[in-house]
Amino acid sequence: MKIISLFSGCGGLDKGFENAGFETIWANEFDKNIWATFEANFPKTPLDHRSITDVSADEIPDCDGMIGGPPCQSWSEAGAGRGINDQRGQLFYDYIRILKAKQPKFFLCENVSGILSSRHSSAFQEFLNQFEKAGYNISWKLLNANDYNVPEDRERVIIVGYRKDLGKKFVHPDPMEHKPNLKEAIGDLPEAIPAKDRNKANDNLKIANHEYMTGGFSPIFMSRNRVRSWNEPSFTIQAGGRQAPIHPKAPKMIKIEANKQIFAPGHEKEYRRLSVRECARIQTFPDDFKFIYTDVATGYKVIGNAVPVNLAYAMAMQIKKDLW
Repeated sequence: MKIISLFSGCGGLDKGFENAGFETIWANEFDKNIWATFEANFPKTPLDHRSITDVSADEIPDCDGMIGGPPCQSWSEAGAGRGINDQRGQLFYDYIRILKAKQPKFFLCENVSGILSSRHSSAFQEFLNQFEKAGYNISWKLLNANDYNVPEDRERVIIVGYRKDLGKKFVHPDPMEHKPNLKEAIGDLPEAIPAKDRNKANDNLKIANHEYMTGGFSPIFMSRNRVRSWNEPSFTIQAGGRQAPIHPKAPKMIKIEANKQIFAPGHEKEYRRLSVRECARIQTFPDDFKFIYTDVATGYKVIGNAVPVNLAYAMAMQIKKDLW
């Protein structure tokens, strides 16, 4: 099946669907910091660099499916949460505009759990109504990626629509019995390399992207334990190196008062952020997936914004079973 990809980012959704046998024939991503990474990993897929608002539907090839996650910052509980009042939040309507015009057999739309909050309930319901009016039977569910072979606690809303004339409705696959942990994900990696001065990327690393951001930790970061043990899944990988979880070799942080924790005395040197490659492993990108950047912070950003490959794969395989 041939698919198109909107708000592609570095290609987590695309990689998962590719692994399931789908072919991305056209993709769109406006962030110039991501272009080199996507194009290096999907050399056969044309990547449109324009804002999706400037792309007319007749410029996009016909397809069997459409995937994408409109920007999540507008709906994130960690952000300002302006939702539909944010220009980025309104990009949902461009996704719907293209869906109406292309009428693929299916679509998959991913977003953060914050879109389900009460302050966004009317906007979210409006999106669902628009998908329905576009001619699709809609299914949506809040999923934890750890239930789908991803070594990370990461809750995301997955909306899938099947065109009504197909007479089918998507059912989200059941959680898998095995829940992978940090030991399985990154336990075989050697010690990572610190970033260069001003957190610039290192040259010629033995393991690509196996470098970590240096620098202090903010009071907000130090307000909570940021260490998960080897036998646990990772905390959510966020789109920022400053907020990257601490490597599991370190002991759990110690609470000394409300909203204030410290590193275990005598173990301070063991506390470092997960490397870019470790974050990629946790997001289930393969080791041959190249992340291209000058600033290490960019590596964390594109990985943290991505859909975990294995979560995308699980959804793609269910769609394949239903429609192929």
